[in-house]
Amino acid sequence: MGGEQMERALFDYCLRLGDNCLVLGHRVSEWCGHAPVLEEDIALANVALDLIGQTRMWLDLAGTLEGQGRDADKLAYLRDANAFRNLLLVEQPNGDFAQTLVRQLFFDLWHDLVLEALQRSKDARVAEIAEKASKEVTYHLVRSRDLSIRLGDGSEESRRRMQAAVDELWIFTGEMLTPDALDKDLAAAGIGADLEKIAPLWDERIDRILEDATLTRPEAGWMREGGKAGRHSEQLGFILAEMQFLQRAYPGAAW
Repeated sequence: MGGEQMERALFDYCLRLGDNCLVLGHRVSEWCGHAPVLEEDIALANVALDLIGQTRMWLDLAGTLEGQGRDADKLAYLRDANAFRNLLLVEQPNGDFAQTLVRQLFFDLWHDLVLEALQRSKDARVAEIAEKASKEVTYHLVRSRDLSIRLGDGSEESRRRMQAAVDELWIFTGEMLTPDALDKDLAAAGIGADLEKIAPLWDERIDRILEDATLTRPEAGWMREGGKAGRHSEQLGFILAEMQFLQRAYPGAAW
């Protein structure tokens, strides 16, 4: 892969990382003022802010690589749904608190492993962002893991809701762990995370968490995918309609 091709590939890869954080950050922010207890309201708002901060780092790097004058704001607010490259998991509705928590657990565990690998990237810019983001994501994972265990191994009602969330969202986990051509190319170049190495680690750790939470891992089956290639559920359209409204209605508006 030549230098120009590598820059394009890395641009696409940074979009994936940034879009994951952007879309999930928006989803989590929807709990602000609506969480079941005040402590969780504050915690979820902080997680959302962390993710939006990480979005800016990844999308700013993507804009630099592209070289067409698009910064993080333009990439976030002036792209249509089919230009987003986030995982399908992160755009799924909040549902009840159990569904939000399980979605966060699945993503946090994957995110933590990916950022750990990216800190060893041969691209110094990628490694630097990964190192900064990993400090926040380590906290995200500790929180989502501990809460999942507490609720899974809690009351009959909390366990029922957690198991239902695991069963509903499991179908989206395959996309996180299955590398496509872009993942393989950047992993081979020593720049991206090697999902073939991350997948068994994710499996091992999620099994341990589910066991501690007295939850049952769903049986293997067909997995939904397409987000990394721009094929999204209708949910992303709803998110963008809200998130991009001001910029679309008043182009170039500034405070």
